[in-house]
Amino acid sequence: MSGNTGSAVRLTAWVQGDVQGVGFRWWTRSRALELGLTGQARNLPDGRVAVTAEGGPAACQQLLGLLRGPGTPGRVTAVAEQWGEPTGAFDGFTEA
Repeated sequence: MSGNTGSAVRLTAWVQGDVQGVGFRWWTRSRALELGLTGQARNLPDGRVAVTAEGGPAACQQLLGLLRGPGTPGRVTAVAEQWGEPTGAFDGFTEA
């Protein structure tokens, strides 16, 4: 099932903790691609990682659960989320 339907959503998650320099963006990209999502994971100057994902609501919710779960690289202390309409600006899922 494609994430390019009218029911697609955009998830932006800001992940706080020890998440830079530990393979977190690579891990996030791998999980997002497995779920059929497009978007990016990028380091922020304040030490957080910003994850933007577009696709089906269930897949985005599953990615959010993985970001908050115990299997992430590093140590996640908090995840803030924002939901919106997809822009279709991403081709694949990248680490920025």
